Amino acid sequence: MTPPSTAFSERLAAVAAAMEATLDALLSAAPLPGEIARPSRLIEAMRYAVLGGGKRLRPFLLIETARMLGSEGEGVRRAAAALELVHCYSLVHDDLPAMDDDDLRRGRPTVHRAFDEATAILAGDALLTYAFDVMADDATHADPAVRARLVAGLARASGLGGMAGGQALDLAAEQATAPLSESEIGQLQAMKTGALLRFAVEAGGLIGKADVGTRQALARYGSALGAAFQIADDILDAESDTATLGKQAGKDADRNKATLVASLGLEAAKRERDRLAAEAESALQLPQWRGQTDILIEAARFTAQRRK
Repeated sequence: MTPPSTAFSERLAAVAAAMEATLDALLSAAPLPGEIARPSRLIEAMRYAVLGGGKRLRPFLLIETARMLGSEGEGVRRAAAALELVHCYSLVHDDLPAMDDDDLRRGRPTVHRAFDEATAILAGDALLTYAFDVMADDATHADPAVRARLVAGLARASGLGGMAGGQALDLAAEQATAPLSESEIGQLQAMKTGALLRFAVEAGGLIGKADVGTRQALARYGSALGAAFQIADDILDAESDTATLGKQAGKDADRNKATLVASLGLEAAKRERDRLAAEAESALQLPQWRGQTDILIEAARFTAQRRK
């Protein structure tokens, strides 16, 4: 598989820098109209959870999809930031002792270790609710119907039938007496990880006013990319080390996690990862899009080839 180009790497870094600036501004200490105050320890924990790390892949996918369809600017960045706030909330809560019980995230102590469990829970709660505040704001999109669809889509992707439901299935699988089937693992991962990644491209399509055919192609792309991303993550957990990953390596096997690495074996999981990345690429290789989808196609390759 061809590695991502220099242009892709530069674009990924540029979007990450833009996201850092947008998130930094959103997470300022000054209260917004209608807010009474922003407690200093809570906003500090929220900033710790969000700023200074991460690939910002979800915002990147949203921004690049919207850009491909002719939409750019502050509103698009705000929508991408709202999505990233949800992702960061999920990491804070997943790391808690009652969930995955992790002490390290992005090379430094997890939020509940750097602060305390109660503050970590509140920080996650506040990040989640603030995400919908940002997404619903007039500054994110002038059309209230678009904002409503973005809010509804984000809720579906992050809630009961998406990310939160996937985490529930993941926790249940740790205690299961029999291993999950390959299809059951696929459903779990499509919910826990894939739903937000798919929403990222669907949201970009919504902002860019994509037609039905384009939305369907983007949905196929997002679903395949999300599945490839999770398998790549599971492979890294099995093959890499804690220093490289910035989080504890080898914990999937220790906690009896339901992964395709455990179900299929490492080499078969790698083949499935690459197949899914190729499926994501092919979803965008339509004649009318020639040359316009290159960045998103490279994002699929990046997802499969990443090393941390």
